[in-house]
Amino acid sequence: MIETALTYFFGAAAVVGGLLMLFARHPMRAALALVCAMLSLAGVYAMLGVHVIAVFQVLIYVGAVMIFMVYTIMLLDVRDPSFTRRWSPLLVPGVLGAGLLAGLVAWALRDAGGAPADAGTQAFGVQGFAAAFLDDYWLYFELSSVLLVAAVVAAIAALRAGRDEDG
Repeated sequence: MIETALTYFFGAAAVVGGLLMLFARHPMRAALALVCAMLSLAGVYAMLGVHVIAVFQVLIYVGAVMIFMVYTIMLLDVRDPSFTRRWSPLLVPGVLGAGLLAGLVAWALRDAGGAPADAGTQAFGVQGFAAAFLDDYWLYFELSSVLLVAAVVAAIAALRAGRDEDG
């Protein structure tokens, strides 16, 4: 009973965090709303019994990637007056895209009652995850970390170029 209630609570908190990202105009508020959504997803994973994924969600996404993004936003020192407007011009397309995505997910789930045909041959748990990660996905993980470092270097270069122009 309490597990179901907590799962629904964390799910609702993740949806609210996602909606707050649509409404937030300032990049720091949008990043903090994303942190809220990611922490809520970790709670959902934990309540569903996939504790390894919940820990990875908190450690990797919230603890590393999002804090990295928050520091980058803080380094950029965003004081653009466009952040004072109440609504984003991308709000309507974002809501329409979210509705379209929800419709596609509902359409895809309408007949998704059976298990995959090769469900018995897949490895589950930490060993299966580690084997798949180290065999198939390690290069993509490393490339994404290089991309994040390049984004921070570009942000710092843009910040310094802006300061040099100001005098």
